[in-house]
Amino acid sequence: MFDLDISKIALIGAVALIVIGPEKLPKVARTVGTLVGKAQRYVSDVKAEVNRAMEMEELKKVRESFETAAREVQTSVNATTKEVEKEWSQLSSSVGEGLNTEDASNYHGPDLLGDVSIPSPIYKNPGKKWRLKRSATPQWYKSQRGVKSKALSGAARVARYRPKTNLNTLK
Repeated sequence: MFDLDISKIALIGAVALIVIGPEKLPKVARTVGTLVGKAQRYVSDVKAEVNRAMEMEELKKVRESFETAAREVQTSVNATTKEVEKEWSQLSSSVGEGLNTEDASNYHGPDLLGDVSIPSPIYKNPGKKWRLKRSATPQWYKSQRGVKSKALSGAARVARYRPKTNLNTLK
């Protein structure tokens, strides 16, 4: 937009130093910087809004194309089902005309599976009782037989089973 070289920026800075003065130049530079920053943010917001609007238009076009494709599929499915219904009605009417009234009372429809029966799966208990401890010995049995029921740490074991020393023998 603007063709600013280093030489032109230096010339503008020198003129601003002379016109504004060295006391007010930092304040003016900060003000100009904030205004330029606001202008850049405004321009980027406008660009983003334009891009969003363009993307929305593209999405609308894609949605319309999907809707038309769905309508076409729905019409083709409806047409196919109507054809199948017509063929089924023609077939059922031709089968009904071919049967006598005596045969029709005994007719129960086609037996597609015949005498084949499908067995239902039988539940087999796995025999596990996972909540029970299988090798747990009852506490009363342990206390009666003198079995250890509590684990000792290393220090407690040393203190408990250390041989007793006689102080008279050490002297």
